[in-house]
Amino acid sequence: MLSTLRIEDNGVPIYVQIRDQFLGAIGSGLLRPGARLPTMREVAVALKVDLNTARHAYDELEQTGAIVIVRARGTYVVDKPPPLDSARQAKKVEGLAHQVVALAVAAGLDPGDVAQQVIRISKRQGVKK
Repeated sequence: MLSTLRIEDNGVPIYVQIRDQFLGAIGSGLLRPGARLPTMREVAVALKVDLNTARHAYDELEQTGAIVIVRARGTYVVDKPPPLDSARQAKKVEGLAHQVVALAVAAGLDPGDVAQQVIRISKRQGVKK
């Protein structure tokens, strides 16, 4: 996974690029539940970025529930995200939707086209909650 990470000079913050690449790898199945991620330091060294930048990306991944950071043991893709109450789930859905819209607009894409592609991918992968 580490060799596939790339940073582009496209105006998107570096930690967001790192986070999104990991989310993409998880979503595509490249990183499966229980898989160990490279350390924050390994990511920082490989990409030649500050350790705090890698830490910020990992913290965001942990907040989304995609990974779990076990101090002194490693960072792993979660087996299954913990259940959320409906209010918290609605807040997470809205936050994620805002992120997707912002990323689409920043990339010069129509957010509606991105949404349709998300639906197609989730159907193709048989994603169920």
